[in-house]
Amino acid sequence: MGYELNNTKELLIEASNSILFTTMRPSIVIESGEGMYLWDTEGKNYLDFVGGWAVNALGHCPNVIKEALINQGNTLINASPSFYNKPMIEFAKLLTDNSCFNKVFFTNSGSEANEGAIKLARKYGAKFLNGAYEIITITNSFHGRTLATMSASGKKVWEKLYEPKVPGFKHVPLNDIECIKACITSSTCAIMLEPIQGEGGVYEVNKNYMRILSDICKERGILMIFDEVQTGLGRTGKLFAYEHYDIEPDIMTLAKGIGGGYPLSALLTKEALNIFEPGDQGGTYSSQPLGMAVGIAVVSEIINKDLSYNAKMQGNYIIKKLIEIKDKYKLKNIRGKGLLLAFDLPQDNGKEIVDKCLDEGLILNSPKPSTIRLMPPLIVTEEDTDKMVDILSKVLDTIL
Repeated sequence: MGYELNNTKELLIEASNSILFTTMRPSIVIESGEGMYLWDTEGKNYLDFVGGWAVNALGHCPNVIKEALINQGNTLINASPSFYNKPMIEFAKLLTDNSCFNKVFFTNSGSEANEGAIKLARKYGAKFLNGAYEIITITNSFHGRTLATMSASGKKVWEKLYEPKVPGFKHVPLNDIECIKACITSSTCAIMLEPIQGEGGVYEVNKNYMRILSDICKERGILMIFDEVQTGLGRTGKLFAYEHYDIEPDIMTLAKGIGGGYPLSALLTKEALNIFEPGDQGGTYSSQPLGMAVGIAVVSEIINKDLSYNAKMQGNYIIKKLIEIKDKYKLKNIRGKGLLLAFDLPQDNGKEIVDKCLDEGLILNSPKPSTIRLMPPLIVTEEDTDKMVDILSKVLDTIL
């Protein structure tokens, strides 16, 4: 058809011509991946400690996903959301059997799952709380890129973007129980938070704060929504991050790792919140069989191989290795759980360090100018971490 581009230079020129600009991308084109590694069109490999933004839970191109796509593709790809399909029912059972929830709604992205959670909370407020519609969220939080989820997010740089925002959201500082108490009114229907803020720089909700907050929600009849888009499915060392707190949220959202790279997300809730009426919620690709088959394959692999435990142990090893070099490079505040980790730099040169690491074949992330974040696939090994620390140290020697 004349669309074949023969080299990296041609590909990058065509990208500039035809791809809508939304973000700065490095001048490489990724062509293939396997396990912990990606390869570009020049044949260079990269050790991936970002994992597609905590998406590639099983690494790149795992056999279980390839087999699920082929097998389901030979049977049924799409029937429409008007019908039940077999993998839809099986996947819902897998998630409810392994969590505290009874009901699941499937969609395609974390934003859509969180949008659904917002709708469900407002439906609850309209039905049971005299029309309450306000949702309290946390400063520095990230809940997605739809207009409503951007309004829910506590990102400072988004405050004036796409005004007017969707009304009905209040933002309060993390772990400040008195502030959140003061913000609860008769108009409050829910509190929505990430157990660990991922995009915000890896900051945990305090366990005592979470316990008090859970009690307040129960006393006031307010819903507690856990955005586990980034923390769910083994990432923090348990299958779900809510398990660290010995509480049960009313609603939980999942995405990223749930599909291992396939666009997939889920909204989970209790039977008591099974209150949507026909027409209230939906989506053309909701519960699409191909996605359901991938989800079953990925979540089954995480459970059967206990990759939650591997995340816990490998996370501890990464922290140990970072502690060994922290004094030399003046690294601060090494933090996180499992394989959602971060540390602070002595200067605001995170981007420079990430760019230089990429040149050296290592993919890292800098969510803030002075912060480096690590979220490798759940299959990471000690050998991978040793290599990561070697490359990082080489770069820090050069820059710091």
